[in-house]
Amino acid sequence: MTENLNRSLVLVSRPDGLVGDDNFELRSAPVPTPGDGEVLIRVTWLSFDPTQRGWLLPGGTYKAPLELGEVMQAYAVGQVVESNNSKFKPGVHVQGMLSWQDWHISDGSELTIVPDGIEPRAMLGVYGTTGLTAYFGLTDVGEPVAGETVVVSGAAGATGSVVGQIAKILGCRTIGVAGGSEKCSWLVERAGFDAAIDYKSERVGSRLDELAPGGVDVFFDNVGGETLNSVLKRIRRHARIVLCGSISTGYVPGHLPPGPSNYFNLCLRSSRMQGFLLGDYRDRFEEGRRAMRDWVEAGRIVYEEDIQEGLENAPNTLRRLFEGANLGKQLLKVADPPLAG
Repeated sequence: MTENLNRSLVLVSRPDGLVGDDNFELRSAPVPTPGDGEVLIRVTWLSFDPTQRGWLLPGGTYKAPLELGEVMQAYAVGQVVESNNSKFKPGVHVQGMLSWQDWHISDGSELTIVPDGIEPRAMLGVYGTTGLTAYFGLTDVGEPVAGETVVVSGAAGATGSVVGQIAKILGCRTIGVAGGSEKCSWLVERAGFDAAIDYKSERVGSRLDELAPGGVDVFFDNVGGETLNSVLKRIRRHARIVLCGSISTGYVPGHLPPGPSNYFNLCLRSSRMQGFLLGDYRDRFEEGRRAMRDWVEAGRIVYEEDIQEGLENAPNTLRRLFEGANLGKQLLKVADPPLAG
């Protein structure tokens, strides 16, 4: 190995609002040595997802909170450089829960080897958590039927953009809600959505009245807040509301808005609203990846990547998600693979 230091970003204070650079401290230490059954991974790409903001809350969310003094966790890909685990040979690329650092030690229990023919960083997007979230959230929770109207908020993000395309594959009419004309144009012209609403310059409710006068059958919500409330006002009988995220809240404790005032339409229209976690489908991940690979290779799903560079820029890259700066999957390149092959 040519590098003899391991840089890591350690949580030193909890953010109040947007994540700040000063919430983390860049530290250096010798490259760790793997023990029995462990592997040493050179981290090459980091994934950024809104849920990571929740990991910084003092009370945690669906997982224990990151403690002060700990290295920030993240879904990532990297290359195995040293191995004391027979399942992982040096040189293979792996995906899993790693961290904001150059080198990561793992026992291999949560690692997935990147399949041949797949670009490793795509395992963080269309073949990773975001693609799988879109697949299971829409098909299992949303249960779309051909001919129905599907609305997606946060539609130009990594998950939302895939949700809309799967809905089109399944024969639905798809409307995306996104911020800015560039994102809305991409949704219609590149991703094949039937229509897009620019929440920055248009009233979501009024545009839905025009685009879906018969109402909404499935709403895949990544945003929450007033967008959710506007859609609830316009749901059809037996509609399904899929709660995936609430990025409009910033995942900030003490600053959460009140619940949607139109929630009682769920009762009046015999509809349901359901949240889910991707971990609920862990035993079906390969099913989801096979479906996504078939659709991508057939040209039926396209995706964008927003790529930043440099480990030291990780806090700012996470912040981009809450500023609406990214189009598609938010990634950060940490390094090129150290080994050939």
